[in-house]
Formats: sequence, structure tokens, C-alpha cells
Amino acid sequence: MNANVQLPGITDMAPQEISLDVLLEKYAKGEEATINDVQARVAKALASVEQADVQAYYEEKFLWAQKNGFVPAGRINSAAGMDLHATLINCFVQPVGDSVSSPTDGKPGIYAALADAAETMRRGGGVGYDFSSIRPKDALVRGTRSRASGPVSFMQVFNASCSTVESAGARRGAQMGVLRGDHPDILEFIRSKDEGGLTNFNISIGVTDEFMQAVADDTDFCLVHKAEPSEDRKAAGAYQREDGLWVYETLRARDLWEVVMKSTYDHAEPGILFLSRMNTENNLYYCEKIEATNPCAEQPLPDYGCCCLGSINLTRFVKNPFSLGTSFDFEAFKLVITVATRMLDNVLDATAWPLDLQKAEAMSKRRVGLGFLGIGSTLVMLGIRYDSDEGREFARQVSEVLRDTAYLASAELAKEKGAFPLFDSQKYLSGSFAQRLPKAVRKAIEKNGLRNSHLLSIAPTGTITLAFADNASNGIEPAFSWVYNRKKRMAVGDARIYEVADHAWRLYRAMGHDVSDDSKLPHQFVTALNMSASDHMKMLQVVQPYIDSAISKTVNVPADYPYEDFQNLYMDAWRAGLKGLATYRPNSILGSVLSVASATPETEVATTVAHQQHDEDLLRKQFEGRPFGDLESITSKVQYTTYEGKKTVYLTVSFIHVQGMVGGEMITIERPFEFFMPAGQKNDGQQWISASMRLLSMAARSGGSIAKALADMREVVWDKGTVRCGMLTKDDGSQAPLFHESEVAAIGYALQRILMKRGFLDASGNQIPVHVLAEKFKSRLQQYGVNDLTYVAETAPVSYIPSGKKCPDCGAYALQKIDGCSRCVSCGYVGACG
Repeated sequence: MNANVQLPGITDMAPQEISLDVLLEKYAKGEEATINDVQARVAKALASVEQADVQAYYEEKFLWAQKNGFVPAGRINSAAGMDLHATLINCFVQPVGDSVSSPTDGKPGIYAALADAAETMRRGGGVGYDFSSIRPKDALVRGTRSRASGPVSFMQVFNASCSTVESAGARRGAQMGVLRGDHPDILEFIRSKDEGGLTNFNISIGVTDEFMQAVADDTDFCLVHKAEPSEDRKAAGAYQREDGLWVYETLRARDLWEVVMKSTYDHAEPGILFLSRMNTENNLYYCEKIEATNPCAEQPLPDYGCCCLGSINLTRFVKNPFSLGTSFDFEAFKLVITVATRMLDNVLDATAWPLDLQKAEAMSKRRVGLGFLGIGSTLVMLGIRYDSDEGREFARQVSEVLRDTAYLASAELAKEKGAFPLFDSQKYLSGSFAQRLPKAVRKAIEKNGLRNSHLLSIAPTGTITLAFADNASNGIEPAFSWVYNRKKRMAVGDARIYEVADHAWRLYRAMGHDVSDDSKLPHQFVTALNMSASDHMKMLQVVQPYIDSAISKTVNVPADYPYEDFQNLYMDAWRAGLKGLATYRPNSILGSVLSVASATPETEVATTVAHQQHDEDLLRKQFEGRPFGDLESITSKVQYTTYEGKKTVYLTVSFIHVQGMVGGEMITIERPFEFFMPAGQKNDGQQWISASMRLLSMAARSGGSIAKALADMREVVWDKGTVRCGMLTKDDGSQAPLFHESEVAAIGYALQRILMKRGFLDASGNQIPVHVLAEKFKSRLQQYGVNDLTYVAETAPVSYIPSGKKCPDCGAYALQKIDGCSRCVSCGYVGACG
């Protein structure tokens, strides 16, 4: 096709201000000011990996494809062609082993995985993990004769690391935490976000057909792990099966399932990943295993796998919208698919890779994920309801054309450039997905091979839809709302409000139709909250068979959606053959979704009261970084004796003041915030102390229990003899030396003593209750004769109505998860979409 030809569906509407804002904030670089500027840079960058004599030709074709509907993923638009060591890949899966430091079963140690994940997020990628290899809480740790703390405790460290690592392009890292449904700590995992913890994680349970069948049949199910339990767990009934796994507990499968469903109804998490289906349907079933997904779950990936994404804006192919003669131009759609497939393949060669193992994985399989966006808006323009049989049939046709065209394009690329290295024609074509391909496509693959192991994925497309698609509906989703107001801070400090509208609704108005009353809009104008959970899932059911990876789909339901209608949703999804599902129902815990203009004052008052009655957990409040100003600190000189002789270290603990509502009263407490060993002491034998202090600081900022962390340190055992540190005061007042099982335990003891003297821990090392801490703080203020100590980390004022997480743009506590993306319902900010 001539690159100057414009496809149908393009309107003359002026761009929305939100589109320009997001474009300039997230994608435009340097002197760039328009969509065309960004597209030209991307086209040139991706064409640069072609042979020199055809680079100009492909640069023109790549620009044409973007102008006519192809939207590369956010990382590509923000970093392609820039002199940055940032990745063009949105998301990765990072393996995590069981050992703290050493590789196990081919997976890196926990802290090595943490470092790899931090580097990946620093370069711009989100990360998914399967934490199931980590031994359960109270499992035996033979090397130190101690007990394991379990995967959830280590997730707190990963969560804190994500908070402190700002990724390339100022995009905060996104994470997915997965735990298998048969892991002994599964109940703790399900509840891990109930109190607002793990704020930098989406969490999902990985379930097998075996587990789901046990739920369906109402039979018992075993929670198992290869790690040996503690003697206490064995005494309580834990035993080893013939397959070598240890059974920690046997429970009724439906009881566990009920906990899952109530949690997702109340907290919107966990999501569900159907692992058996993911692996059965995997094109590379013969050479890899899927255990986790990227943060929005549209890409099931092996260890070190990546997702190279792009989406085609379906609204660009609608001819004569809102008329009797409207139609969808499938031939034009195919042309864009073919060029887009080549562009995504080129991304793999144009990108910088955070880790060599990620590059090796990508080069051996050349996985890409081409999808679509705007299907909700497209259906509205075609006069079809999203929740109708006709709407689902249209989505099926679009997905089928996308699949067949992309696979043919990849076969042609393989003829030109070679198949992906792990391609095995016989095994590949024997796969479940490949067997559903048309004969002509299978024949082309058999003849030429295939350039890419996987080709298709439907992502949430949050900010790229705003910036490049005039706020069409996200991914596979229907529109969430037709129009809302966005508050924008101006340079002079005041705020300006402007409209944000769905593309189809905006086009309908631009064509002269009355949109002043939603109740009078044509029947096809249906939003996410106007349909049942079952209708959401049915759309996923008809599309998934044509997508070789997966689909990011959030089933949004209103706050008053009955639990009786909700509770079977995931079971129905499993029976429908889906790979996974996520849900969102607004409630008093999560906050309300986008409010409608007709909300009454009585409703607002009720919401205020509900939030005022909810106490804040000041010991678990999380912080992304160190506040400005001074922190009070205590430095202690610690001496201890090992088999090597006497050692001396200086340990410093800094404290932060935390303020919030407890029992209807605004109170302030003091909390340890930073642990560090001052410079000048870092000899080879004590490097581990610095590392331990950094991890304690991460735990402190993430709201982890410092009392428990230090108690765990005191349980660590080594084989080099006892360590003398501190004195034991006996009942008669005399003192005797105190001995510890390891150097780690001695440092843990020393830190406990610092916090005991400060009044944060009691004499036994236990946490002092919040109300006692608050009284201690008041006494200190009176002692100093001041009203405050200047560095209080405040929560929202009493008069403010929090309804979500804090928005990094406007500061309102109004950040919600909508269609897989973080959106502020106060100012319209769109954050991470995975």
C-alpha cells in the first residue's frame, strides 16, 4: 500500500487536552510536540535494524502503520530512538528461588532476584514473579537451624525495593506476585493486601486443573512443598508423600475457594491464573514452563521472558460511523497487522536489555504480543452493544483476522530473516493452539517456519489510548464512562477543570447529536458498570481461543453487585477455558470508582463517616522515600566477641514521626525509619551488616514489622561458635555476659536494645502498642516544650475524604484500578498499566 494513503475512520476533531497532556508528559521527548513527532522517531528507530538499503523504505511504512492505527506500547513510544539505556519492553518475569543467596533448581537466590528485578525496573520494565519456590513459614532451615519466614515476608522486601526504584522515564515499577494455590502459605498470601500492604503489587493465585476439580467435586486438597516442615509442624500432622513433597495441611478445597472469592469481592484481589490452561495452550509447551505472568496478566511468561507489545486502534477502520451504512474495513485492518508484526519483531533487535538472560530468552523465541484497543468504542460506532451476541461475534471475527494475518506475516518474516531458534516444526504444529490455525496458515508455517513463537496479546493500553487514540476504550474493555471532568493544577497554583470524553461519545456529539442526557443515548452506549459480570466474561471467552498469549481483562461491577451473582465468576471462567481473570468492585476498603454527577450530599456524608471510622495502621503506613528535613538519629557503638576476637561497629537508627486517625483522634507516633552502618567500617568481614541494614530500612519504609525482623535475626545460627555481646542482668542485680548463636543474632540484639531504650520495643523485644507510642510522643513534646518536631509524615486531614491510593499528580487519595490501569478519579492522572 502507498504510505501516503490514509485509511477510513479518521475524523477532523481537534485533539482533547488530556491527549496532549499525556503525550507531552509521557512520550514526547526534546523538541517533540505532536503525535507525528513521536511516530516519526519510533519509525526511524525501528527501521534502523533493517538492511541499510531498505531502511528508508521501512521507515516510511512504519510511519504509515502508526498514522493508520498501530500504537506501539508505552515503552517503545517513550524510549525508541533515544540515547538511553532504557528497555523498549514493557514487562518481564523474574524467577525467584528458595535460597536467600544461592541458586536453587536453576532459579537465582532471593536477593539476587531482587537485584535483577530492581535493575529491570530501573530500565523501565515491570516484573512478575512466582514466589512458590520459597519455603513456607515455619519450614526448617537446616543451614542456620532456624525457621523460614515464608514468601509473603520476602514480598515485603520486593515491594519496598519497587517503591525506591524509579524506572526510566519516571515510570514507577509495576509488579505481579504469584503464589500457587497448593502452597502452604496460600491463606496468608490471599490476605496480604487486606490492610493496604504490598502497594506495588498486583497479586494472583496460580491454580491447576487438579485444584479446580477438587473445588467442583467438593473434595479435600493438600497444601504441599518440597521443603521439610519444622518439628512442630510434623508433630501437628505434616508428612512426606511418595512423590517427595511434604503435606503441610489438608483442607476442603471449597473452603479455600470461598476465602478467595470473598477476598476478590471485597479487595479486588487476588486475581486467578489458570496454570494448567496456560501451559496446555502454550505454543512452546515442548521447551518451557509457565509459572507467572507480567503485572497485568496479558502475558504468561517463562523465567526471564518478556512481552514486546503493540495494539491496533480498531476505531480507525470504522466506515460511516453512526449510520445505517456503517461497516468495518477488514482489508485495511490486515494491511496494518502485517506491518505492525514486523515492527514488533524489530523491537527485539532495537532494544537495550536490562539482563543478558532476558536477551538470551528473547532471542531464542522472539515472542511478541500484538493486540487491539478500542473495541468498546468501535462497537458503539457500529451501533452494536458490547454485551450482545452480535457484539461478541464481531470481537470474534476481529480476533480471528488478527490471528491469521499475524501468523502469515510471521511466516513470511521467517522466510526472509529465519525462524526463531527453538522452532521445531513437528512439535510446534502439534500444539493445541497451532492445531486451530487454518490449513493455509499451517502450510505456510510448515514451509517457512515462524519468526516469532507467540504473536498475540491484548494489553490494558491505558495511557497510549489517551495519548494516541483520543481516549478510545482500553484494550478489550467497554468504555468505563462517557465523560468526566479532570482537575489540572496551573502554574499560578489554582486549578482548572476540563472535560475528558470517550472517543465514540465525542464523535457522536461532533456529528451533531444531543448527548446532554445519557438516558436518551442510543442502545449501544453501554458502559462497564451497565452490564453483568457474566457479560464481561463472555467477551473474554469468545476472544481467548484466538489469542496465543492472554488478555488483560478486569470485570468491573458496581458496589451493590450481589455476592451471590459474583461468587461463581472464577469457576465459570475455568469451565469456559480461560487463562485468567481479574475483578474490581468499589467498596469502603478500596474506595469508590468514578463518581457520577448526581451523587447526593447524603451519600457523600455517609462516605465521610465510613472513612472516619476506619482507623489507620500507623505502624504499617508505607513511605516511598526519605522525607525532606531532619530525622532524629541514634548511633550506638557496639562491641562483640567472636572466635576471631573482639569486633567493634557503629550502628545508626533514624526515626520518623507518623500522623493519622486512630479512634477518631489525630495522633502521632515515632517509628524507626532508616538503619545504616556509617561509612569507614565496611571491611570484607562486615559487608553483610550493610546489606542487612539496607533490608531493614526497606522493611521499615514498607510497613513491615521491625520487631519480627529483629526477632528473626536473633534466631539465626552459625557453626563457628557463640558470639558474646551485651550483659544479662540477673534477679540479684548482678550481671553476666550474654551469648548469641551467630554474629547476625548479636547485631539483631544490639538493634533491639537501641529500640528498647527509645521506647519502641518493650523489654522482651515486642512491639509497643500504638496508643502507648502516642502517649510517649506527647510526653517528649512536653519535655522539649515544643508543639512538633517538624518532620511529621502526615496523612490526609480529617476533612478530606480518602477514596483510594495517593495520586502522584494532584495528591488526592483517589487512585483507583480501572480496566487494569491506575487512574485518579479526581484529576484524571493515568499511571502504571503493567
